[in-house]
Order: sequence, then structure tokens, then C-alpha cells
Amino acid sequence: CFSVVCLRLGCVSLSGTNLLLRGNSWKMILDSWTLFQAELPPELWIHLAVVACGNRLEETLVMLKSAVLFSHRKMQFHIFTEESLKPEFDKQKFEHRIYPITFSAGNPQEWKKLFKPCAAQRLFLPVILKDVDSLLYVDTDVLFLRPVDDIWKLLRQFNSTQLAAMAPEHEIPKIGWYSRFARHPFYGSAGVNSGVMKGYFSLRYLDYGLAWEDMLYPLYQKYKNAITWGDQDLLNIIFYFNPECLYVFPCQWNYRPDHCMYGSNCREAEREGVSVLHGNRGVYHDEKQPTFKALYEAIRDFPFQDNLFQSMYYPLQLKFLETVHTLCGRIPQVFLKQIEKTMKRAYEKHVIIHVGPNQMH
Repeated sequence: CFSVVCLRLGCVSLSGTNLLLRGNSWKMILDSWTLFQAELPPELWIHLAVVACGNRLEETLVMLKSAVLFSHRKMQFHIFTEESLKPEFDKQKFEHRIYPITFSAGNPQEWKKLFKPCAAQRLFLPVILKDVDSLLYVDTDVLFLRPVDDIWKLLRQFNSTQLAAMAPEHEIPKIGWYSRFARHPFYGSAGVNSGVMKGYFSLRYLDYGLAWEDMLYPLYQKYKNAITWGDQDLLNIIFYFNPECLYVFPCQWNYRPDHCMYGSNCREAEREGVSVLHGNRGVYHDEKQPTFKALYEAIRDFPFQDNLFQSMYYPLQLKFLETVHTLCGRIPQVFLKQIEKTMKRAYEKHVIIHVGPNQMH
């Protein structure tokens, strides 16, 4: 059920805990996090990469905003983009580096046209970011609904052979795309989705020293007439031949419309809530999945100086009431659970005062 937000009093009831807010903006909360943690040296920062071309500027900025909004660890953003978009990113205040779109193997024009504009750039991140040991890559249409710190911690679960992590393309193999239609090798029984990837950059070398860069173009040449989803298909092919190098994380870390539009099929999200939302198929910009669109617009329009409960969380609850006629809209709690937990943890730790149930007026 939905939590209770008392707008006039600024009070919140989350899982039975009464919290009194003192008019704090979310920016103040984020600033307070910095005060309560030792300054991390650069080698301990979180590194997040994204590739943005064409009309993906707004999506990218909203994704980066969501990363900042719910996280408290120092982050370095690596943005690969066209020259025309560079000034827009340079206006932003977050820590970032800008890189041109470059392909170091094979025909650059072929790579640039593969699937979507510039999408194949992510295949070359291990080659370009030579001074980065670990990296989180996300598509532009991804939104973080909990601290990026939490997905970063998945690195600890890697074994000695695993170098990268992705989520399954589908939870039910018999109705998944790869198991039904793929004409090339793919990982596991349903393939993996590359919209959210985490990895050690020692993956520059696989298969007993074969350089990552040296694998890409030969594999593309061999399978280019059989692939549909471009660079994602190539990653599936690579990890089909190197399965020991891939860690598969749960669907809650790459939650897509497929997980709810045919009925709910991501048990981890039902249990723990959506951690990372992936609005593929353009669902942030049409009316096909209004629940996804509502989340995107709520984060896009939220001012950092406002109160997160009053200006984002409560309006989202109301907006979700309008989406209950859709399959994804029937399970609003999975979209709100992690946001609620993050806010509760933040306010409890730094800026709220605990009061008893009889002290609220």
C-alpha cells in the first residue's frame, strides 16, 4: 500500500515510522551526506559511462540527475558524445569528462550505424578508458531509483573469472526474443541485455590473452548478417564463447517494460522494488507505458531545492493512480519501494527528528 505523506505538516509515515521534516530541500540532504563521509580518493570514486548521440540529450541529463539524486558517493561521469552536444554537458555542475565518438577497430562508419547511432561505442569503452579499472555503463534511457553505490557493490560478488555483469534479456526463456528468433550464439537460455553493464576493465583481455579490441571486428564480420540488436548481440556472442567471464545480476537492476507489460515476471522487483529502471522502446516519450513515463517526468521536473517527499514522491503516488488500468500500473509498489527506502534512510540518518506517535499534531 502507499505510504502516507502529510503535506501541511511536513510529516511522513513510512513503514510505521513517524518522521518530522524540518523543511529540508533534497539538496541539503545530499550536502549533508558529504559532511558525514570522509573524502574519498579518486581511485575509490564510482565511474559511470554513457553514450549520447542525436536526440538523446534530455534522456542523458535525466539519467545523470537520477544518479546524483539518490547517491552519496563521489562519482565521475564519462560521457561519449557528438561535438554538437558537448556544450550542453559542459554547462552541468557534476564531475565529468567528455569523449568524442571513436571506433578503434574496423570500419568506423559501420560501427556508427550499427543498431542505433553511436550505440556500438560502448563496445570500445575498455579500450578507451585505459586508466579506469571498474566501470558502470548504462543506456541513456535508464533511471536510478536507489543509490548507484548499491549496484557498484555487486563487484564484490564477482568470482575470480567474472569480468562483467548484465541482467537476463528475459525471465521466461521460452517467450524471450533470443530463444525464439536469434540466428547467432547468445549467452545462456535467454541472452542478456546490455542496457546496464558493470565490469572490471581487465576484460580488455579474454580467452587466454586475446585482446578485447581484436575480437570485436572479426566477430562482427562473421555474424553481421545474423544480428538484429547490434552491439548487444555481439556481447551475447562474446559471452557465449566466454560464459565464465559473465556475472548475471537480477532483473531488478535492469527493469524494463517486458517485466510487467505481459504480467509481472520479475520476482526480485516484486520482493525488493525496482532498483534501476530501463525505459527502452521509447516508453518515456509515448503513452504505451504511463507508469514509466510518470517516473521519467517526475525526476526530470524535480528541482533539487525542493522537498523530495512533497515535490516528487507524493505527486508520483497520485500519478500512479491514473495508471492502474495498465498491467505495469497495477503494481505501483515495485516502482516506489526503493525510492521510499532511500528517502527514509537519508532523512533518518541526517536530518529528521524521531517523534513518538502521540507527538504528531
